[in-house]
Amino acid sequence: MTGPRYTPLVQTLPATVPFVGPEVQEREMGHTFRARLGANESVFGPSPDAVEAMARESTQIWKYADATNFDLKAALAQKLGTTQKNLIIGEGIDGLLGYLVRLLVAPGDRVVTSDGAYPTFNYHVTGFGGGLVKVPYRSDHEDLPALIAKAVEVDAKMVYLANPDNPMGSWNTGAEIEAALDTMPEGVLLILDEAYIEFAPAEAVPQIAPDDPRVIRLRTFSKGYGMAGARVGYGIGAVDLIRSFDKIRNHFGMNRAAQVGALAALQDQDWLQSVLTWVAESKARIAEIAVANGLTPLPSATNFVTVDCGRDGDFARTVLHELVERGVFVRMPFVPPHDRCIRISAGTPADLDVLAEVLPQALAAANADAAS
Repeated sequence: MTGPRYTPLVQTLPATVPFVGPEVQEREMGHTFRARLGANESVFGPSPDAVEAMARESTQIWKYADATNFDLKAALAQKLGTTQKNLIIGEGIDGLLGYLVRLLVAPGDRVVTSDGAYPTFNYHVTGFGGGLVKVPYRSDHEDLPALIAKAVEVDAKMVYLANPDNPMGSWNTGAEIEAALDTMPEGVLLILDEAYIEFAPAEAVPQIAPDDPRVIRLRTFSKGYGMAGARVGYGIGAVDLIRSFDKIRNHFGMNRAAQVGALAALQDQDWLQSVLTWVAESKARIAEIAVANGLTPLPSATNFVTVDCGRDGDFARTVLHELVERGVFVRMPFVPPHDRCIRISAGTPADLDVLAEVLPQALAAANADAAS
C-alpha cells in the first residue's frame, strides 16, 4: 500500500512554519505567559462596536459569507477614495501574499526581498517554486533602491517591501517610494506591505494612484484595528490585477462574523485613535525600560519596539530565552546584524510592569551565561 504521490516540488520543501506561536510555547512550558508581547497583536482589542457586531452575526454563522465582500469593500472604497474594483479582501495579508505568489510566480521565477524581512512571504514563494533573491538592509532600513536594482539584475517578477518594516520598525518615506516606482523595470510588481500603516508618520505614506499597475498595497485589520484572530486583510491595486484574484482565490474563505466585525471597526475611527494613543504611550514606556537596563530602543513606526541588546545574536537569543523562561513572550529578528535585537510589542500597563520586573533578571542571566 502506498501513500499520496507528492509533487517533486513538495518533496523538496522543509516541513516548517514561519513562526512558532505562543500557544505552542505555552504547551511546551506547561504554563501560560505572564505577558504576551511577541506577536505584534493589539492587546487593546477591537472596537466594542466590532465585538458587538460579531456577537450578533454569530447567530447567522450557519450562512456562507458574501463571497464578494460587498459591504466591506464599499466602506473601504469610500474611506480610501477609490472604487470597489480596486480592492481585494482576503484572509489577512498572509493569505493575500499567497494568492499573489500563485498568480505571478512559476517554478524558477525570481522574486526579490530583503534578507531578514517578513518570512511568511518567503514561505509562499518557496512553496510555489520561486527563487528568492535577498538584499541586505541598509542601516536597519529596507533598501528600496537596492531591491529594485537587484530586480533588474535577475529579471524578477516581484519586489517585496514592508513599510513600515517588520522586524526593525523602520520606514522609508512616501516620497522615496514614489520616486523608486519611477525606476521599476517593466513587468515587475512592487508588493507594498503596509500592515502597520495606521501607526506610521504621515511622511511614510506614499501618494500612489490605486490604478498604478506597478504596485499593490496590502493592509490589514490585524494591527491597529485589533482583529488579528479574525484574519481580514485587503489589497489596493489596478483593476486588472484585482480582477485576476478571482481566478484562484478561495471565494468563501472569509469568515462571515469577521466581515461584519471589520466593517464595524472601520466605522469606529474614535476607537482606532484611542488605540494609537495607547500604543504610543506603551512604546514610550518600553523605550524607558530598555534604556534603564542599558539597552537601546530603535525608532519605530509600528506597534512594537525593536531593542538593540548591544552585543551579538547569541547574546540577544539568550536574553530572549531568559525572558520566555520568566513568562514574557517576545520575538527577535532572525538574520544578522538585526539578531542583535529583541522585538517587544506594545502592551498594557500591567504587561509592561511584568517586563520591567523580568528584563533585569533576564539580562543578568544572559550576562552570567556569556561570562561562563
